[in-house]
Amino acid sequence: MTSFVTNPTGAAPQEQTYRVVLIEDDLADAVLVEELLLDTGLRFELTTCTSLAGARTDPALRTADCILLDLHLPDVSGTKAVAAVRAAAPHTAVIVLTGLSEAQAGSDAMAAGAQDYLVKGKVDADLLHRAVRYAVYRSQTELANAQTQAATLRAEENSRLERGLLPQPLLSTSAVTVTTRYLPGTELALLGGDFLDVVEGDDGLLHAVVGDVSGHGPDAAALGVCLRIAWRSLILGGHRGRELLHLMERILIAERGDRPLFATCALLTLDHGAATAELHLAGHHGPLLSTDRGSREITAAHGIALGIDPRVSNWPASLIPLPAAGALTLYTDGLTEGRNGSARGRLGVEGLLTLIDRLPQSDPAAHIDLLIKETSALNAGRHSDDVAVLRLDWREPAAPEPRTAPDRVRG
Repeated sequence: MTSFVTNPTGAAPQEQTYRVVLIEDDLADAVLVEELLLDTGLRFELTTCTSLAGARTDPALRTADCILLDLHLPDVSGTKAVAAVRAAAPHTAVIVLTGLSEAQAGSDAMAAGAQDYLVKGKVDADLLHRAVRYAVYRSQTELANAQTQAATLRAEENSRLERGLLPQPLLSTSAVTVTTRYLPGTELALLGGDFLDVVEGDDGLLHAVVGDVSGHGPDAAALGVCLRIAWRSLILGGHRGRELLHLMERILIAERGDRPLFATCALLTLDHGAATAELHLAGHHGPLLSTDRGSREITAAHGIALGIDPRVSNWPASLIPLPAAGALTLYTDGLTEGRNGSARGRLGVEGLLTLIDRLPQSDPAAHIDLLIKETSALNAGRHSDDVAVLRLDWREPAAPEPRTAPDRVRG
């Protein structure tokens, strides 16, 4: 096994260095390939292995740009050799070296995954130069296309899941304005299990939920969708408070199987007419209340997250008096766990409250968009967790216009 680096005369300093692995058990053929590479004018780094087993254990195989493969090795031959090399280095260009009498071998090798083939004894420096460059280019193009296709499929999958995690609020004539936002952790990342929903009952009460399933990826996202749909169905079925959380926990345990997933959530029932909100916290942080005097975190009783210990089922209710006009913001912790603009500090709830009060409050949707944008900027765009935000705004009902007595009809 031999490794060396060469920088031929006349090669531009900025020209790519091709990392080449030659798998060839014939010493004379290996020397010939080495000399041809020197004559190509390419900058290259060559590693020679005499068997497939030796190549598999050589670190150079994992970083190679091009593999020159003899089809007759001591431990494997023919298209099986191509398949084995492709399995060991799936994103590396493979050029097969065949004998003069193997007319069909090259075509079979390309059908098995090789980018090109060369016939021993009919190779010159120019042909090898073109073969290496074009094989590497084709391999890189194939990889880029595969990554683009994977990104497209992932985006489509995320879009389907996001529709389940961020549904259309079920409202009728509510006096409360509902604003929702969902931001995946990274553009191409799989969604996490953050979810939210809002339903207005026939009695005029507004029910809202924000939750977060532990972990990321399709399992967490699917469980988040399941819990969100279960919550809406249970609300429409008349279930409330602790009973509702108990049923959601049963569903979570049944759906998660043997995966160690749990979920936090905040349930809120807003009674605009009575100016109160009933709050249940299952391992989740409290919502934020904003008025014209500023913003603060709601002080409320806390219960255990769903799926941690089904024997506990402790989710106390908190009755929150509401001002005549204001806003409640429920959110997942992706909004507060980022940096606060410094190297070490986290934004936290206090930093989030400062941002909320500093940003313009006139339009709820624009305010939430600016809030997410500001937190992302402070974190230098490094969102590693999903962000779900639900804001409920209400105003003091307008006083009814005074009724005037009708003019008497004079006879």
